[in-house]
Parts: sequence; C-alpha cells; structure tokens
Amino acid sequence: MAHLRNARLATLRGVGTLAAACVMLACNDAHAQLVSPSYTDPLTAKLQTSPSNPPRFQKFDRAALAQLAAPTIFTPPASGAGTTGFDSTNNRKARTKTKIRASADARAIAPGAAAPATGSAYDKSAAVTGSIAAGAPGAPPVQIGPIRTFPKKRIAHSEPEDPYAPLGIPAGAFDLFPAIELIGGYNTNPGHESGGQAAWFYTVAPELRVQSNWSRHEFKADLRGSYIGYSPDETPTLSRPYFNGKIDGRLDVTHDTRIDLGSRILMSTDNPGSPNLQAGLAKLPIFVTGGGTIGLGQRFNRFDVSIKGDVSRTIYQESTLTDGSTASNDDRNFDQYAGTLRGAYELSPGLIPFVEVGADTRVHDLNSDFSGYQRNSNGLIAQVGAKFELTRLFTGEAALGYTQRVYEDPRLANIDGLIANASLLWTASALTNVKLSASSSVGESTIAGVSGVLYRDIGVQVDHAFRRWLIASLKLGYGNDNYVGLDRIDNRFSAGVGLTYKLNRSAQIKGEFRQDWLRSNVEGADYTASIFTLGLRLQR
Repeated sequence: MAHLRNARLATLRGVGTLAAACVMLACNDAHAQLVSPSYTDPLTAKLQTSPSNPPRFQKFDRAALAQLAAPTIFTPPASGAGTTGFDSTNNRKARTKTKIRASADARAIAPGAAAPATGSAYDKSAAVTGSIAAGAPGAPPVQIGPIRTFPKKRIAHSEPEDPYAPLGIPAGAFDLFPAIELIGGYNTNPGHESGGQAAWFYTVAPELRVQSNWSRHEFKADLRGSYIGYSPDETPTLSRPYFNGKIDGRLDVTHDTRIDLGSRILMSTDNPGSPNLQAGLAKLPIFVTGGGTIGLGQRFNRFDVSIKGDVSRTIYQESTLTDGSTASNDDRNFDQYAGTLRGAYELSPGLIPFVEVGADTRVHDLNSDFSGYQRNSNGLIAQVGAKFELTRLFTGEAALGYTQRVYEDPRLANIDGLIANASLLWTASALTNVKLSASSSVGESTIAGVSGVLYRDIGVQVDHAFRRWLIASLKLGYGNDNYVGLDRIDNRFSAGVGLTYKLNRSAQIKGEFRQDWLRSNVEGADYTASIFTLGLRLQR
C-alpha cells in the first residue's frame, strides 16, 4: 500500500510541473502574437552575456522613450526663488553691477565754489563737505574740522561704519541730521589789510541735513548758517551773518527717465579787503542770491543725457557809511538765466566720462552802473571730465574746461581762460582720507574799467585717525584772482592743522590753527593773518 501511495504522489507532481510549463508556453505565444516582434521595452536593459559590458553601463534608448509621452519641461533648482529665496544647490548668486547715475544732482563739486554773483552754470551739490580753499569767495567765514560726508542709507538693524557718526532723527520717510557748532578764536588780521588790528571772535553755526529714504525718487537738503562776531570790532564792523541752503530732488519717471529739481539760497558779504567794497563803510553790505533749477535726464543703456535750465537773482543791501548816510547798490543787482547740456557714457560701473556745455546771460536792473559801464553779459562754459567710483576707495568728479564772458559795453574786455572743477575723495587707508577740491568761476566787479574777476581755487586736505575718536587734519589751499581790465592779480595761500576729539556720537571738540597770506602785484594789498580756533560741535 505504501508503494502505491508514493507512486501516485510522484505522478501528481509530474503532472503539475507539466501543466505549469504548458501555461508559460501558452502565455509566451499569446504575448508574441499581440506585440510586434520589433518592439523593445526602452526601460529594460538589453541582456548581455559579455561580463565586460554589464547591464548597469548600458544607456537608455531616449529616442524610443520620447515616443511614449510628450516631453517634460525641466525646471532648474531654485529657479523660482527670486533674488532672496532658498537655493538648494548652494550656488553663489551672481552680483549685479551697480550703475552710477550721471544725474547732475549726484555730482560732487567743492563746497563754497559758487562765488557771490558768479552765476556759473557749474552749480553743484557737494557730496563731501568742508571748505579747504584759501578764502574762496562766498565761503563761510569760519569752518574747521575733518572731512564730513553725507551719511549713507542704513539697512534695518545695522550699525553705521563709523561708531561716532550721528544716528540722525527718523521722521517718517526722512532722516534729519541737525548740528550746531560753537566756536571761539583769535584772528591777528580779520580786516585782511596790511597792518590790520587783531581781534577775538566767536561763531555760532547751526546746520540741518535731510535725506529721504524712498525706494524711488530722492529728496535731500543741506542748510548751513553762521554768525561771526568780533571784539573789539573795527570800523567797518566785520561781524556778519552767513547762510547757504540747498534743496535737491529727483523724480524717477521711469527706470531710465528722471526729472531733476533744485533750489538754493546764499546770503553772505564780500570778503573783507575786497576791492569791490566802497570806501567809508560802517559795516559790510549783505547780498542774497536765490534761484532754482529744473532738468530732464534720459538714459539710453550706457549713455546718459541731461538738460537743465536755471534762473537766479542777486540783490545787494544798501551800504551804510561811517557818516550815517547810505549808498545804493542797485547797480549790482541782476538776474541770470542759464542752460546746461550734459552727455555721459558709462565705460564701467566705476568710470563715467562726460562732456558738458553751458550758456548763461546776466541782465542787471540798471542799464549802466554808477560809473557809466553797461554790465550785462553773456557767458559760455565747456568742459570735459569724468565721474569716479573705483572700488569705493577713490570717488568724486573732476573736469577741465574753458570759459568765456562777453560784455555789452565794448570798453569792457572779454574774460576767457581755462577752468577746473573737482571734488575727489581718496581713502588711502583705513585711517587716512585725502580730499582734493578745485573750483573756477567768473565774478562781477564794481571797479571802473574792470570787466570782472576770474576766480580759481584749489585745496588739499588730509585726515589721519590716530584713534577712531582722535583725528588730525592738514589743509593746504591756493587761490588766484585775476581782475580783468585792471592788470591786478592776487595770489592767496592758506595752510592749517587741526585736531578733532570725538567724545561720542553727539559731541566733538575741535581746534585749529590756520595761516593765510595774500600776495598781490598791487602795492599795499598784501596781508598776513593767523587764526586760532577752538570749538564744540553738537550733533544728532
């Protein structure tokens, strides 16, 4: 019985194996009938019997794979992250080149370059403050201290680079930077005359700077004033006020189109010892020059072109004489109308050469001055220069050119000559800054037979920080005044050293010694003056 049972089990196992084999053969035949003999599954590697070419080294048949479905659009990693989103590839983001706008209101020209009633079409807003010229006309009576630059816009939750820089006062979309300087000193020759009398003096100089924080457009204002008083005072009195205010704005119409707006006002006096002053004065007469500018700028890729129109008016106060009488200065009042065309090309983000041409006309209130000369004139200025921003270490603007002024009265000689305008700041090291400034302008004259005065000034200032709170300054300046028609040339020299101690962000103590000289080809006009100053600056 056992043998029979084992034989039956063996028979059943063989039948099962044979049935399974038949089923597999039937399935293969059916599959072969349904599928074309030329079909090959693209996702299945071809069988190879050679051990030197195993299946893992075989390539997919991409041509056959493309027939199965429509092609898929490949999206690179981080393609939707924008400029600030997450990038899973950890690749460095490409830096975008910052383009320097050739806007006229961004030009950096030496402060104090605009002489009283010069009317130069080259009227700029200074990005770097601190007059270093040798008694440039229209400059404030006293200005001491290191180079000061407009504060940069700060990013939220970040500190400014200078730990002693003012933080300012936030006022909505604006930052306000108020300050006041209280200065006392001694001047051996405040009257700028040969053998002049010495005097003590004091100066109160408030200022306010305003800077907008808009993402588009721009508004900025720089308002500076001072009053200087002497004791004992001379006759004529040398005590006088000074104010220089500039307001500039830019409207970004489109990415490449802008509108430049500006207004300014200057209140000052002629420098003591000037030949334009009348004899027998009891005090220096005050003049006021005010004006406005409107311009349009357009950028064509790397090329920038702008055009500006300017209107200004100069008014002089009546002169008070020592005998109590007054003398009119109406013949010195005039209006000026000017236009400027400028083209610039961005060779690189840090170098923008430009060409500028300007023309103006001056129309006096009186057809003839009190000496019988017709002072109306037309001026022309042309210059070539460049704007620099080289690795943040060398910034500013410099230009060389030619100016000419033609007078209505044929008895007055025309004024022409080479001019230079510049304001360059070089960061020589982390502790040393060097500033070079130059300015040129044509001023009016009241002397009979003198057409006007061609002013040229150049100055160098070096600041070195022994500590971040202790800064030493060295200033050198030279000026040349050419009185066309009088054959008079005055050469002005200035040298000074100063020290600034920064107590904190809000207070500074400053001291300076300066020596001024004037050497003229006219006998009796030379003078020498030594000025000692000590002051306190309070800022916010």
